[in-house]
Amino acid sequence: MIHPSRKHHVRTRELLARDMGMAMGTFRNRKPYAAPGFPAPISSAGARVLLWDGEQTAAFLAGEPVPALPAMDGPDVLLDRQEAAAEAQVTPRTWDGYKTDPRLSAHVVDVHGVEHWPRRAVHAFRDGRPGKESAPGRPKGRTNAVPRGELRDRVAALLDAAPAVTIADVRGALGVAPATAQRELAHLRGERISTLMQASPGLSFDQAADRLGYPPAVRRAARDVVTAAGAELGA
Repeated sequence: MIHPSRKHHVRTRELLARDMGMAMGTFRNRKPYAAPGFPAPISSAGARVLLWDGEQTAAFLAGEPVPALPAMDGPDVLLDRQEAAAEAQVTPRTWDGYKTDPRLSAHVVDVHGVEHWPRRAVHAFRDGRPGKESAPGRPKGRTNAVPRGELRDRVAALLDAAPAVTIADVRGALGVAPATAQRELAHLRGERISTLMQASPGLSFDQAADRLGYPPAVRRAARDVVTAAGAELGA
């Protein structure tokens, strides 16, 4: 988490290496941030990019007491991918689909190349998305949870983030009916398999699906799409 008043203090590995007058290769090998007493990262556990508070790291490097960070319970505190997913009560993989929604994308904050969202925006989206009572189909009183013109792109974003994304994942991220989620996933997977087979004629259907990361359980519907397109499936 990043306090909004401290965004300018954020340090990456590269900035820390510069602060310490250390070549990046040496920094990677020595991992000085693993030293006892070194300030903990402000990025979440398991984050792809580690971030630190620069005021804390500067104090440590100067041999001074490391200052405490302000309370992180405010609505404007910035959350990274894992933290936002936890606040939204979904998996990070599902969050990857959620974040393309305009209600979130309008609030994204880039911190040294790492996406963050204000807690208030995450909560507003969480509280406004279709609830569990709507899971069997579309939310009551609405014709589509996602505008028809945006649906394909939104499902494609989910598939890009996680090739093994499930119908349930799509339903949870976009609030669409199961049949709609199944149809869009099948068409997208089938089209991508077909495109790869055309680009690499020696590939069979299953080999192409393997390269794209599509598990066997989801291939039957995609195979029907490829067959309908007239592609040679191969052995």
